[in-house]
Amino acid sequence: MSTYVFSDVHGHRATLERVLMRVSPAEGDRILCLGDMIDRGPDPIGVLRLVHALPGAEALIGNHEDLMLDYLRSQGDPLAAMNWSINGGAVTLDGLETLDEDEYEDLLNWVRTRPRSAHVRVGERLYLLAHAGVCLSVPEPAAWDDAGADAYLAAQSDEDLTWIREEFWGAERGLLGDDGTGPVVVAGHTPTPYLERMARELDRPAFGDDGLARMVRVGAERDRWDIDSGAAGGAGFGQVLVLRLDDGEEFYEPVREGE
Repeated sequence: MSTYVFSDVHGHRATLERVLMRVSPAEGDRILCLGDMIDRGPDPIGVLRLVHALPGAEALIGNHEDLMLDYLRSQGDPLAAMNWSINGGAVTLDGLETLDEDEYEDLLNWVRTRPRSAHVRVGERLYLLAHAGVCLSVPEPAAWDDAGADAYLAAQSDEDLTWIREEFWGAERGLLGDDGTGPVVVAGHTPTPYLERMARELDRPAFGDDGLARMVRVGAERDRWDIDSGAAGGAGFGQVLVLRLDDGEEFYEPVREGE
């Protein structure tokens, strides 16, 4: 059984479909989407449908799902509408309005019930998963077992798990101890090229030889992994990444024009 993670597809359904076909997850594999399925790209509803129906898949809420739910809870409040609109929500709203009542309720109820964090253990390594990252000032547990990981994530605020940026990526250290024990935090939310002026140390340039954004590992301990490979930026800038945690293999699919 393998464990895969991806994040920040931002409505690029066709791109996600291609990379999943290449990965070809097996029955029993675990697939985790770290949020921001919607907005900006041309087919956010298609991404929701795909992830919702994907065998073995779990999804977290990202800040764009947060913006959508805030708008829908507000019953059209102008401020919530503006916040969502300026973040690319118009294409998602248009898509929602084409759904019949049953599918509309099914998709939205699924999104509403998504958690904001998760943890997985792959081999000897513990991974904490959140859309944006974690607040590193939250006290660490006495032990990084499953109960300790649950307690640490439960102590985080929804705001930090979904929206944190500079305070997490720019911190001097993450959660990995001097003895090499402790968790790696895997997150998206911040397209990796932004980290070149935000984070203290990256394991490699955020743009690959093909000129497209790619994942980076942050900090001297390489214990914060940003997997937002810039799909929101569209063709010529970003791609969708599916990362296999078992061996670190990176599967990329560039966003093409018109998708």
